[in-house]
Amino acid sequence: MADSSPTPIKPDDPAVAIRFHLHLDNQTIGWWNSFEGLGMDTGIETREEGGNNAWVHQLPTRLKYTNVKLSRPINEDSGKVAVWFMAIAEKVARGSTAQIKAVDGEGKIIAQWSLNDVVPVRWTGPSFNVESPKTATETLELAFHGFLDPKNTATSKGA
Repeated sequence: MADSSPTPIKPDDPAVAIRFHLHLDNQTIGWWNSFEGLGMDTGIETREEGGNNAWVHQLPTRLKYTNVKLSRPINEDSGKVAVWFMAIAEKVARGSTAQIKAVDGEGKIIAQWSLNDVVPVRWTGPSFNVESPKTATETLELAFHGFLDPKNTATSKGA
């Protein structure tokens, strides 16, 4: 298994301050430049109380987790995404987990999130065009159904 420990960013690369490491189940998927969309919403059910015209009761209901997206220039780890996606296509098994670590330029973990019941939503590969000098990038979108404690495997669903 490849070493998944954070490695320092080259000191001559001032453009990269933070990067994100993605680990899915037992696979290291590599480093990503962009991580966005992490969030959750609480559904609200409103109830009007007879005789009370001052306010409407707002009661919390379900939690809804937003999809997350990771993007990076294509590299030697890009094929790992396709392998993982195809494994899910053959057999969808609940309980997949993802761990995402935000790492600074010196290899120090700034923050980390463990996502429960991860399902791939979309993978967008690079567009190749000889007339455009843009970097070839890929984007991975994931849905999830709760958070886990990143320090251990105890489930913290809905928290």
